Amino acid sequence: MPLAVTAPTDNVLANSDANLDATAIAALIAQGDLSAVEATQAAIARLQAVNEDLNAVACERFDVALANAAALDARRQSGQQDAAVFAGVPSFIKDNTDLVGLPTRHGSRGTPDVPMKKDGEFAQQFMATGLIPIAKTTLPEFGLTATTEYSQSEPTRNPWNTAHSCGGSSGGSAALVAAGVVPIAHANDGGGSIRIPAACCGVVGLKPTRDRLRNAAMVEKLPLNIVADGVVTRTVRDTAAFYAGAEQHYRNPQLPEIGHVTGPSKKRLRIAVCAERQGGQRCDAEVTTAVERVAAKLEELGHHVEWVESPVSEQMGEDFFLYWAMLAASLNFLGKQTLHRQFDRKQLEPLTQNLSKHFVKNAWRFPTAFKRLKGYNAIYEARFADVDVVLTPTLAKPPVPLAHLALDLDIETTWERLQEYASFTPVQNVTGAPAISLPLAQSQAGLPMGMQFAAQRGQEAMLLGLAYELEAAMPWSYA
Repeated sequence: MPLAVTAPTDNVLANSDANLDATAIAALIAQGDLSAVEATQAAIARLQAVNEDLNAVACERFDVALANAAALDARRQSGQQDAAVFAGVPSFIKDNTDLVGLPTRHGSRGTPDVPMKKDGEFAQQFMATGLIPIAKTTLPEFGLTATTEYSQSEPTRNPWNTAHSCGGSSGGSAALVAAGVVPIAHANDGGGSIRIPAACCGVVGLKPTRDRLRNAAMVEKLPLNIVADGVVTRTVRDTAAFYAGAEQHYRNPQLPEIGHVTGPSKKRLRIAVCAERQGGQRCDAEVTTAVERVAAKLEELGHHVEWVESPVSEQMGEDFFLYWAMLAASLNFLGKQTLHRQFDRKQLEPLTQNLSKHFVKNAWRFPTAFKRLKGYNAIYEARFADVDVVLTPTLAKPPVPLAHLALDLDIETTWERLQEYASFTPVQNVTGAPAISLPLAQSQAGLPMGMQFAAQRGQEAMLLGLAYELEAAMPWSYA
């Protein structure tokens, strides 16, 4: 059971389901049974009750959030209706996205505490769905690892077991959603950073197709855009509703519209299943057993299931790690130009410095590695010639203990442990394809284990339809 709490100020919801999702809260607000101010006050109280244990908040904006909620309530009282899908629902923004009046620190001591002058492109789209951010959530420095930890301060902790990692890099958001503080929060994904914390914390995490939603200005400058913004939620319907609402603000005309997916699809799918990581290496036995159980359920539901070899090559993993190291080196050497003139590279975490050194040492390999990464789209698409979805575990192990991926490890140990743990997620960042992590299993120790379902570009609606079906067939609980 995660550290879910019911706030003492949450009088309206005190006698109802403590796990109301964003769709249900928005409906109460729209019906006048709950005010946006009450919902925001309750979320703030819940946050204050658990954050000492979780350490998931980078900075707060309680006064602004309450003022925004009060303004929404005033508009409703005057007869104006807000058509936004989540109007008045409290939430969080990850601290690598600009919010006016707050600094964007990227989880780094090297970035200055300077308030932003405007909201980022994605933050505008996020808030256009009606969500009200009450704070910004934690991430590891620049999102460069699969856990939300720091070398000189306390980690963000997993609400299911605070001795374990909550994943990364959207660890703060996933931890607070799992703990019941809010039902939905911003997350983004450059190598698994939505799906990994979703798996660790037992929530839903959809990494959308590349360019599905608005990108940050920094992302647009990448030689290969591997980053996608999205959300983590407690229910499939909240994820589906968010993307429908986000498309009302902006829809990429080069991608098929997701629309509002409201339930399971009747179409039976061809699903390839794999529980091997790169090079044919086996996953943790508990993880393999969980994949087998989900595959059996899919067959029971009428889908065609076929077991396949690992969809991830060792070469692609090495090439991606070098690209990742290139990003660290760029931040290290060009931070004053790309981030802020007050950026202080001397304050960077050991991991960022080690990745930067790894790139400098191996820079001669980068042109060939980059060419292979760009060419991986064709290989990925070929795998879907006769299948609709690929099922793998999100992670090859249950959530690891804190310090297993400590930021001061040598680079060889870091690479080895990441390969053994988080090798399934980067493929969709390289190809730009969508994938969703669903909390379909638990370890014997009671920790969540996520299952990843991946598809071709633009196929989020199909993944959401399948997710609805599995949510009903293999329901998860936070009680």
